[in-house]
Amino acid sequence: MTWVQQYQPLGSVAMSALVAGIPLYMLFYMLAVKRMAGHKAAFAATLAAVILAIAAWGMPVGLALDATLYGMAVGIFPIIWIVITAIWVYNMTVESGEFTIIKNSLAQITDDRRLQAIFIAFAFGSFIEGTAGFGTPVAITAAMLVGLGFKPLYASGICLIANTAPVAFGAIGIPIVVAASVSGLDMMKISAICGRQLPFLSVIVPLWLSVTMCGFKRSLEVLPAIIIAGVCFAGTQFLFSNFVGPYLPDIMSAVVTIIGLGLFLRVWKPKNVWHFPDEPPASSRVVESAYSGGEIVRAWMPYIVLAVMVFLWGIKPVQVFLNNIFAPAFQWPGLHNEVIKTLPIVAADKPYDAVFKFNFLSTPGTAILISGLISILFMPKYSYGKAFACLGRTIVQLKWPIVTIALILGLAYIMNYSGMSSSMGLAFTATGALFPFFAPVLGWLGVFLTGSDTSSNALFGALQKTTAQQIGVDPHLCVAANSSGGVCGKMISPQSISVATAASNNVGHEGEIFRFTLPHSVAMLGFIAVLTLLQAYALKWMLP
Repeated sequence: MTWVQQYQPLGSVAMSALVAGIPLYMLFYMLAVKRMAGHKAAFAATLAAVILAIAAWGMPVGLALDATLYGMAVGIFPIIWIVITAIWVYNMTVESGEFTIIKNSLAQITDDRRLQAIFIAFAFGSFIEGTAGFGTPVAITAAMLVGLGFKPLYASGICLIANTAPVAFGAIGIPIVVAASVSGLDMMKISAICGRQLPFLSVIVPLWLSVTMCGFKRSLEVLPAIIIAGVCFAGTQFLFSNFVGPYLPDIMSAVVTIIGLGLFLRVWKPKNVWHFPDEPPASSRVVESAYSGGEIVRAWMPYIVLAVMVFLWGIKPVQVFLNNIFAPAFQWPGLHNEVIKTLPIVAADKPYDAVFKFNFLSTPGTAILISGLISILFMPKYSYGKAFACLGRTIVQLKWPIVTIALILGLAYIMNYSGMSSSMGLAFTATGALFPFFAPVLGWLGVFLTGSDTSSNALFGALQKTTAQQIGVDPHLCVAANSSGGVCGKMISPQSISVATAASNNVGHEGEIFRFTLPHSVAMLGFIAVLTLLQAYALKWMLP
């Protein structure tokens, strides 16, 4: 028996929207105020959403449970599968000792603190964001900068600010994949729009980092290198997000930036090498590389192979070929077409489908798995036995993030299928033509709450789509803006700050780092909000 969604079960749009937000208020309170573990907060919020869907929105119990389980299943595959394999490859490079060579190769390029921050926090951090994401890049780069002599506060703050540029395409494009999944919109178009917003930030982040460290006047001393880094990253991010897809922009932008800046610094050096005022002379900090060119190339090989494999998996004919071999799909029992969407969310009554696709061979997670298996051949004294043991440890390491991601997707799906997200979206139509300005703000709040652009897109993707449709704006723009605005909230998220302080041995100073990053976060958000508003009307020609 089918069930028709309700959008104003409490009599008015405002009251229904206010009550529909209760699970999100709970999530905010438990994460930001109580600092509760993510999986516990996600469980409580999801449980609250299920209860509200049944008690207030009148959703049958069976449908509510089915919708939640369906969302959790989507969280496990393909999303968690990508996270596990990406972090597995990283863990293997650490265990095999190759990651030490990678760090050393980056540290040898320059002794200038400004350029080290750009290389490690911006370029290399973007590479790790693209391959692993979910807090990994901040943890790695903050530890690297502290190891190079940066003060913990600066190491943490700089890495959090630098992590803005790549977040929307992190973990092999998972935030965009999730945004497309929960909104039912075209993934390539969402990717392309993000690729026509974020490069405007990416091109200035290197300058932003340098000015934050030493001021504008001293930053002019390294302006040529700053321009090279910004243009390499932003240009590559635009090209890959628009013409390849959401899986590779971070990886390729980082690689192009590292190579471009590295080659440039072979023929150009800053007149004055800058370091922090209380540091010893630069000559006493220089450490010669103990590794040959061959060893450095070998250490980078896992990520070179990964980039090639993910690139191949992103090609449409390859996907079709692999799906023809094995890609079973089935209608989710008890949920498929059992929920009816109606006016004003859709123009005519429409069944809400629920089809689970197990496209195991064509998913990027499998491409990463294969690249990891190939990479073992390049790791000295490392075997397949050690690799599979590492995979097991990686799964154990990620047990709570796995639970958290699954629950957050369950929360998103129960809110979508019950009509709660649509109830909130209808309330936002009250902002009328100004809603595109607030679309990135929603994403920003979502990342602040959850610490993840992926989770923010899962929570608000459908809401963004609903509201955009109600006011006559391209829904792809608002869904993409959710992700673009979300990246600005990463640096102030309690989870991200906790990761940064732990990695930089600066635990207990979270408040200082929050105050350090907040002005940067708000300024970047304001830029994205204004850009989105302009793209909705005056600059429509910028959209694909």
